[in-house]
Amino acid sequence: MTHPDPSTTPGSVPAARATAATATTATATTATATAATATAAADDRRAVTGKRRIAFAVYVAGADELPGLHALMRSLALSDPALCEDVVVLHPGLPDAAFDAARRLRPRLIPRQADGRDDVFRLDGYDTVVALTPAMVVLGRLDDLLGLRTGVAAVPRPGPDGAPDPRGGVPDDGLLVIQRQDLGPVPPAASDIPEGLLVPLDSRADFRARRLHDDLPVPEDVVVLNFAGVPATRTGRAPVQAVRDRFDLDDEAFRAAYLALPGAKHPDLLLHLALPFPDRPRPPIDLVRQLAEIHRGRGHHDRAVALLGEAVAGRPDLPRCHETLGVCLMALSRYEEAETHLLLATASPDFAPRAFGQLARLAWLLGRTEDARGYALAGLETDPTDANCRAWYARTSEMVTVRAESARTRPAEQLAHVALFADGEENAGDKVLPEAVRSCFTADTGPDRWHQQHAHLLVDEASLERLNARRAVIVGGGGLFLPDTAPNGNSGWQWNIPDDVLARITAPLAVFAVGYNVFDGQRYRRERFAASLRALVERSAFFGLRNHGSVARVRELLPESLRERVRYQPCPTTVARHLDPRLAEPAAREDTVLVNCAYDRAGLRFGHDYGHFLAEMAAAIRAVSASAEVRYAAHMPADERFVDDLRREHGLTLPVEPLYLLPNDGIRDLYRRTRLVIGMRGHAGMIPFGCGTPVISLVSHPKLAYFLADIDRPDWGVSVHERALGARLAERAHAVLADHPAAVADVRDRQDLLWSVTRDNLARLRELTGLPDPFGDPGAGPAVPAPRSAADRDHATRPPGPRVTPGPAPSTP
Repeated sequence: MTHPDPSTTPGSVPAARATAATATTATATTATATAATATAAADDRRAVTGKRRIAFAVYVAGADELPGLHALMRSLALSDPALCEDVVVLHPGLPDAAFDAARRLRPRLIPRQADGRDDVFRLDGYDTVVALTPAMVVLGRLDDLLGLRTGVAAVPRPGPDGAPDPRGGVPDDGLLVIQRQDLGPVPPAASDIPEGLLVPLDSRADFRARRLHDDLPVPEDVVVLNFAGVPATRTGRAPVQAVRDRFDLDDEAFRAAYLALPGAKHPDLLLHLALPFPDRPRPPIDLVRQLAEIHRGRGHHDRAVALLGEAVAGRPDLPRCHETLGVCLMALSRYEEAETHLLLATASPDFAPRAFGQLARLAWLLGRTEDARGYALAGLETDPTDANCRAWYARTSEMVTVRAESARTRPAEQLAHVALFADGEENAGDKVLPEAVRSCFTADTGPDRWHQQHAHLLVDEASLERLNARRAVIVGGGGLFLPDTAPNGNSGWQWNIPDDVLARITAPLAVFAVGYNVFDGQRYRRERFAASLRALVERSAFFGLRNHGSVARVRELLPESLRERVRYQPCPTTVARHLDPRLAEPAAREDTVLVNCAYDRAGLRFGHDYGHFLAEMAAAIRAVSASAEVRYAAHMPADERFVDDLRREHGLTLPVEPLYLLPNDGIRDLYRRTRLVIGMRGHAGMIPFGCGTPVISLVSHPKLAYFLADIDRPDWGVSVHERALGARLAERAHAVLADHPAAVADVRDRQDLLWSVTRDNLARLRELTGLPDPFGDPGAGPAVPAPRSAADRDHATRPPGPRVTPGPAPSTP
C-alpha cells in the first residue's frame, strides 16, 4: 500500500503522496516542473485494482488528550508490530508542533483539523477507517477488524440485561470500523448508526475497563481496552491500570521494547523506530542486516550498502552480512566489490551454498559462463541438495554446449532479441512470450534466425559488437519496466545496459510490446530508470508498449518532446491465433474451467484481503463446479500455494496442471482446449485470449485492468478486493459457459482489433528490418508460416530441466 511521506504538509492522502513523489522526481531528473508533477501519478494505481485504502483515525479534543494518544500509538506498535497503516489524527485546531512527539512514535501520522469525532465518517481518501480514541490501548492483533468489509462495526450499547443490544446503537466513545462506501451521501453520527448498517462486534474488540473493579484481571482475549469513564483512583483497579502502565514509556524505552519483539515487524515501522541509531551503543549486527534488507527490498541498495559497509568493516566473520552486502553491490552493478564480499560469505558452511549461488548468478551476468558453472559446482560440493546451485549448474552447462555449436546463419541475416528467457520451472508465460514476439517477424523463431541476448546479462563491449552485427535489435516483450527483479545500477530496469553502451548501438533498435509492470502502490527510486528510459526512447526507431496504461505511465516519466514517440503495441500472445494457424478453434473443447493465481509480492496484491479472497474463491469454485470441472493452472510452482490454502482452509481440492513443466505448444494447447480461464497472472489471461478462449481476470495488478480496457471489456475482470467476488465471478463464468459460442466469437472480435494494430506496427517495422511480411495480405487472414527449422522445433519442445528455479524471480506477475 502506498503512503504519504509523514514529513509533508498535512492534507489529503493523494495530495501528500503526490507531493512526496514529485519532490523525488524533481531532484532526480531534468524534466520540467509540469512533467515532474505528472510523474507522481505513475506511482499509485489502486483505483485500477480496487485495493482498499485503510487508515486509523483518532480524534484528540485538546492538548490534555495527547498523552493518551501517545500511549495508544505505543500499544498499537507493541501489540501488532507488523501493522503500519496511516494514522489520521483529527483535532480542533492544535498547532502542528503539538504532534511532534506522536510523529516520533509512528510514521505516516497525519494531523487533520476537524469539527469533532464524527468527522471519522467523512475521512476522504480511504475506504476503511478504524476509529479509535485516546482513552484506548491495543492489546492484540487487529487482523479480524481489518478483515471486515461491510457496514459500520462496533460493540453495541448494553441492553437492560447488560448484554450488547444492537437496537440501542453504539456509544460515542467506542471503537468503530467504518466501510465508507456503505455510508450513503449523508454519513451518520456515531450515536445514530442505523441498526441495518451496524455490524455488532464482540465486546473483546472494545472492552470497557470500568467493568474491571475489585481488582479483576483483564481477560486474555481482549483486543482493545477502553478506559473511557474509568475513575482516576486506582483503588480496586490495580490489574487494569498495570496494563495501561505498560505503555507509559519514554521514547528510548519504547524503541528498545519494539526492537526486542520477536517475529515479523512492518518495514516502515522498523525503519522509523530504529533509525537513526542512538549515538551511544553500537547497533546489533542482526538489526543492521534487517534494516539493510528493508532498503534492499525497496530498491534503496545504496542505503543498504552504506549500512552494511560500515558494519562489516574489518569483520570477515559475518558471512550473512557479507552475502547481503554482496547482493546489494551487485544490484548497483558494482560487480567486483560484490564478488569479494560473496566470496567472504562462502567461508561459512551455513551460508556457502547461498553465496555460491549468488556468485554463479554474478558470473553469469558478466558473461563468465565457465566461472558461473564453477561457482555452482562449488556450491553443490558444499550442499549437494541446494536447488539454486543445481539449477545454475544445469543452466550454465547447457550454455557451454550451445555455445560450442557452430552457427549456421551469418550474423547480418539474424535479428537480435533482448528479453527474459525462462527455463526450468520458471514462469510459463515468460517461456511462451519470446517465441510469440519472434513470430511477429519471422516464421522461423529459432537460433538460425535469432540471436538471443538475455536482458539481465550485462551488455559489455563484446555483447555490443554482437548486437551491432545483427540486422536489428528487438527488445521485448514482457514487463521489462520493473525495478525490483534482478535490479542493476546501469539502467534501473530489466535490461542491464549502461547509457554509454546504449548510445553506441548502431543496429536499428525497436522496443516491442514491453510493459510497465509496477504494482499499484509500489514506490521506487526512479532517477536511474528515468534517465535510461529517456535515452532508450531517443535511441529507438520504434517504441511500442503492450497496453495503453503502460503508454500513459511511461509518457508521464518522459519530457514533452518524447512522449508522442511512445506507441501502443499489444502483447503478441494476445494475437497468437493470427500468428500460428495451428491455434484455430479446436473440433471439441474439454468441459473444464482453468483457474490461476499469483503469489509474488502477495502483500502488494492482496493487502489485508487474502482471507476474504480465498473464501470468495472457494464459493465461486463450488458454484462453477456445477457446470464444468474446475482445474488449476500453475504458471510457477509458487502458484500452487492457492491449491494448498484452499484445501486447508475450505476443504476444496483442485487437480493441478503444472504449466511450468510443459513446452510452449503444450501450454497453448491446454489453454486452447478449455472452455474458460479465470486467471490472475497477466499471461494467464493473454495467452488463452490469444488462443481464442474466453477469460475472466482476477485483477490484483494494474496491467490486467489495462488489457481489459484496451479491448473494451472491463466487465471481464473482477478485483480480488471485490466484496462480492464469489458471486460476481460465478455469475460471469456461468454466463460464458451457458453461451460459449457467443463468448468465443466475442474474443475473436476483440482479438481482430489487436491484430489490426499489430499489423500496422509490423508494416512500420518491416521498413526497419528489411524483412518480408510472413503473413501476406492483411485481409486474407492468417497465412501458414514456413515450417520451423529443426533447431527451432528442438528449442520449442525441449523437455524441462530439474524442478528448480534458478536466479531471480521472474518479472511477470
